[in-house]
Amino acid sequence: MTTNFALETNVLLYLYDSSDQAKRHVSESIIALNPIISTQVVSEFINVTKRLMKLPKKEVLFKCNRVFDRCQIVSVDQDILDHSYYILKKYDFQIFDSIIISSTLAAGCNTLYSEDLQHNQLIEGKLNIINPFLQPQ
Repeated sequence: MTTNFALETNVLLYLYDSSDQAKRHVSESIIALNPIISTQVVSEFINVTKRLMKLPKKEVLFKCNRVFDRCQIVSVDQDILDHSYYILKKYDFQIFDSIIISSTLAAGCNTLYSEDLQHNQLIEGKLNIINPFLQPQ
């Protein structure tokens, strides 16, 4: 795995998925390498752990502190939002995915680990989307 990389939300969520130990192990390995995440990922993580996992708010913040302590967080600003609009138009991504991709590019990453985006897609000639859960062929 590359040392200059970012994550999307699902990679983080597998840390707390006891139903898929293989994905959980991959997620733990990636988080141990101090990834970059955007504030968009932070918001999505909080939303999913609170709403879908139905965790109490104190536990949500406890998990956030444990996970995000190992991550570099990139704040979404006006420049990132402007670039997100460009990414959305050019590649037809969803809004939040466009924000995550733009944040990743702004942080200078060359890899974005994502389960949901197209594996091996190259964005702007410099950002490669990698699904870390795919088995090597």
